Amino acid sequence: MFPPEIQFQTVMTKRISSQVFLCSLFICSLFSFSSLQAQDGKALFNANCASCHKMDKDLTGPALLGVEDRWASKELLQLWIKNWPAAVATGDAYAAKIKDWSPAAMNQFPNLSDADVDAILGYISNWAPPVTAAPAGATAGSPVSEDDNSLLFGVITLIMAIIALLLLQVNANLRKLADEKDGIRSPEPIAFWKNKTYLGFATVIFFILAGFYLSKGAVNLGRHKDYEPVQPIYYSHKVHAGTNQVNCLYCHGGAQEGKHANIPSMNVCMNCHMGINEYKGETLYDGEGKEVNGTAEIQKLYEFAGYTPGKPWDASKAKPVEWIKIHNLPDHVYFNHSQHVRAGQVACQTCHGEIQKMDEVYQFADLSMGWCVNCHRETKVQFYDSATGSGNKFYSIYEKFHDDMKAGRMDSVTVEMIGGTECQKCHY
Repeated sequence: MFPPEIQFQTVMTKRISSQVFLCSLFICSLFSFSSLQAQDGKALFNANCASCHKMDKDLTGPALLGVEDRWASKELLQLWIKNWPAAVATGDAYAAKIKDWSPAAMNQFPNLSDADVDAILGYISNWAPPVTAAPAGATAGSPVSEDDNSLLFGVITLIMAIIALLLLQVNANLRKLADEKDGIRSPEPIAFWKNKTYLGFATVIFFILAGFYLSKGAVNLGRHKDYEPVQPIYYSHKVHAGTNQVNCLYCHGGAQEGKHANIPSMNVCMNCHMGINEYKGETLYDGEGKEVNGTAEIQKLYEFAGYTPGKPWDASKAKPVEWIKIHNLPDHVYFNHSQHVRAGQVACQTCHGEIQKMDEVYQFADLSMGWCVNCHRETKVQFYDSATGSGNKFYSIYEKFHDDMKAGRMDSVTVEMIGGTECQKCHY
């Protein structure tokens, strides 16, 4: 038998080790749960709201900061998000006012649960403007992703693991002292790098991490979200589509009439730039924060066009600009721009982001199969209404759905319900 004081120390050490280990698990689980909830709210917001709303600026829909304070009750706001016509039908004055905020009607989200809506509202209420690192004098910088607490949780988890290992080591040393006190010869301790328990634990952790990052990398193969190549000529969509309000379809007319959005020909550019040979707008910056000379970029355009200011332009001398394509889909995927823009009435920003605010264009969405399918599941069909002349006649072949909506048997029809998620629609 061990002396009483040794027995007491051993028992207390075991108890402390067990309690610390359990507390570590509890704290890590709590942090992980909190992080997961925050990530869920952000993911739900990005999937359902980000295409039409920003937190601090009006877009297709109004800015969302402080949205709960503008509604009479949270329940009414939840109803508005899931089924805004039902919220208007309650007679609420703000609901009646906000429905006419934009010419584009808000989508309905009956698939979102109350918990999902609460997660989105929680993310909105806790949102803070991202910090941008722009050079001195810069008026616009590249977007910086919002901070999260993943690093903090990782550090805390590592500290707890080290404490648990130290306590286990203390327990082993006390046990060794007790054995020596009792005259029991203890074997020599095994080196850390030779201990099978530690090696087995490290091997399991290695394979878990390797499998996670390998599968994550494999899933992301062929996806180029945030891809932002340097183009032959610096072209600012912010200046053209934003400041000067040039309609997207003026340059990309194929987006409304055909499968491809098409790159504008040189004569489309020269329609304006035969008269505009100098840039006088706000200072431009490239993706690396370097200042760009807008007038010099116009001169590059003239070199490709074979144009000399003040002289007649001979279009036969023009050579094409070798623009670098940004948005690429796999060869086995069929995508038709006109089907989305003309028939589906999908805004350019839904897939391309706030293109009117981008200087150098980058890929806004990952354009994955899951991203497209989710859009088809949530996007409502805009049926033609003969009384108002609004909507799209293309969907007249689905007259039964239209009649059901008029009779009140259903409140909306999604693209999925008219075959938008069938494999053959995109893979043929």
